[in-house]
Amino acid sequence: MNFGGIEEKYEALETAAFVVVPVPYDLTTTYQGGTRKGPAAILEASCNMELYDEEVEQETYRAGIHTMEPLEAVASGPEAMLGRIEEAVSGVFELGKIPVMLGGEHSITLGAVRAARKRYPKLSVLHLDAHADMRMSYQGTPYSHACIGRRMIELCPVVQAGIRSMSVEEAVYLRKRRLPVYSAAAIRQDRAWVGKLIRQLSRDVYITVDLDAFDPAVMPATGTPEPGGMLWHDVLDLLREVCRKKNVIGFDLVELAPIPGMVAPDFLAARLAYRMMGYVSQKSR
Repeated sequence: MNFGGIEEKYEALETAAFVVVPVPYDLTTTYQGGTRKGPAAILEASCNMELYDEEVEQETYRAGIHTMEPLEAVASGPEAMLGRIEEAVSGVFELGKIPVMLGGEHSITLGAVRAARKRYPKLSVLHLDAHADMRMSYQGTPYSHACIGRRMIELCPVVQAGIRSMSVEEAVYLRKRRLPVYSAAAIRQDRAWVGKLIRQLSRDVYITVDLDAFDPAVMPATGTPEPGGMLWHDVLDLLREVCRKKNVIGFDLVELAPIPGMVAPDFLAARLAYRMMGYVSQKSR
């Protein structure tokens, strides 16, 4: 199964612009598990969508989308898994391709950001999420999905959007560091928020989308849903402008925990991945 169910000539690694990296991993998930099933659900849904994108007015798959075999989980712990992910994503960058990582829990993003930071020293990260993920450690590991924001900020600048849940520890840390956070409430109140956010990103940007950034009304299939989230066009308005004004060097979609018999969330994730590929490829035309 490849992304979009596309013909072999458009899936060839040699000519593909994008490389999909499935990472079915959920060792540190809390509340509801199942994100290890996310990549397969997204790939299956992608085979049932129209490959002409009406917004970008193109068949994005013609730029080439190669789908890697899923990365096998490392049983020794999240730190070792991050090493495997970093190696895989570094290989994608070395080929001059754009990585599109499908998770899996959010901890996997750190491996990709490490690889991206080595390739792009002035990297910044756009982090869409319901949760700040700024804990120093959680449940005995600094590599929990609840710590991904903290680990990323140790590597490069991070701008967050959609945040509406955090611990007191995280709230104190964010206030002390004065980090750029666009809460879900602030987004609804400020029509100019997209432009303000973009100005805080560097030229080279990696985007990580925790799908619980969306409101549960449109994305119920996450391990830790939070009310009051972003809607489809909120997210697209931001991603469209970031891809237009910045050099997006890679991105991921994480934390899809498929619900048996409910395919709409899987389809949303697949369409979002494809739309983001469209935005990136449209700029390079």
